[in-house]
Amino acid sequence: MKPDPAIVAFSTPQRVAVVGVSRTRWKFGNTVFRELLRRGYDAVPVSMSDVPIEGKRAFLSLSVIPDPPESVIVVVKPERVGGLVDEAVRTGVRRIWFQQGADFTEAAALAKAAGLDVVTGKCILMYAEPVGGIHAVHRYLSRLFSRLRGVS
Repeated sequence: MKPDPAIVAFSTPQRVAVVGVSRTRWKFGNTVFRELLRRGYDAVPVSMSDVPIEGKRAFLSLSVIPDPPESVIVVVKPERVGGLVDEAVRTGVRRIWFQQGADFTEAAALAKAAGLDVVTGKCILMYAEPVGGIHAVHRYLSRLFSRLRGVS
């Protein structure tokens, strides 16, 4: 089974914007952000507030990040995505990951049409190296069942 190049591009530590980071630690956007930091990523929080999160300066949008990253992870509800894809294209984003758990079909289609590498329907924590714990188990099972179904 050949790995998805878009997933591979996200799998190693890099500078990445995380859209939807809350200051509330138990919210999933915050969890993703903290986990990426722990795994060595230079994660940049994009939030509804520009108050620092986990000691890192937060930004209200991609367009105000100095030296914006080429990769973005989206952890918001689809109805809050709005002009995010257009903004991503304008700021030089090359890759966008729409976190599993919501239907981003429309936004993903716009991103693909704009030439971005797109990942949908998957959890970044199953692929952002180093993967451990429950996410490693989930990744193993996902790969196993994909092979059994003949999906590459």
